[in-house]
Amino acid sequence: MARTATITRQTSESTIELSLDLDGTGKTDIQTPVPFYNHMMTALGKHSLIDLTIRATGDTDIDAHHTVEDTAIVFGEALKQALGDKRGIRRFADATVPLDEALAKAVVDVSGRPYCVCTGEPEGFQYAMIGGHFTGSLVRHVMESIAFHADICLHLHLIAGRDPHHIAEAEFKALARALRFAIEPDPRVEGIPSTKGAL
Repeated sequence: MARTATITRQTSESTIELSLDLDGTGKTDIQTPVPFYNHMMTALGKHSLIDLTIRATGDTDIDAHHTVEDTAIVFGEALKQALGDKRGIRRFADATVPLDEALAKAVVDVSGRPYCVCTGEPEGFQYAMIGGHFTGSLVRHVMESIAFHADICLHLHLIAGRDPHHIAEAEFKALARALRFAIEPDPRVEGIPSTKGAL
């Protein structure tokens, strides 16, 4: 059964069209009006092996926040939809990813219970302007939006980092790698990987 989803979300602030395939090869086609976010979502697709197509427009004349948030919401919703009943997946996974001086660790539980904990970012990172459009605070907001709308538990910890670009990219790539293994079918798992019988 194909683990795919296509979702369109339109509000007065943004229009998002997103398609994904959880069993892809990491092929991406990302077009939003926020260049650094394109870079991050491309990395997320590439390193999770999720095929991902995004077409997003929004009121970036006001701020990048609405478009970035709404894209993350739709990605989370599509991830949840494509996972279906989560039968046969590994469910838990973690990944630690370096980028030069930055080092980030993501731990994922595809639990059906949304939770997000982000720690370790240096003071001032939230105010950093990356690529002229993307503030450091948006990284945590993206992670929270994905976790809450995909119904996953995500712990993201920055172990080291100085350069805001490197910090953000290490965090996105750590999430990508953790997701790759958490949503992957495990040939030894029969049925739903939960003692409750449902996720």
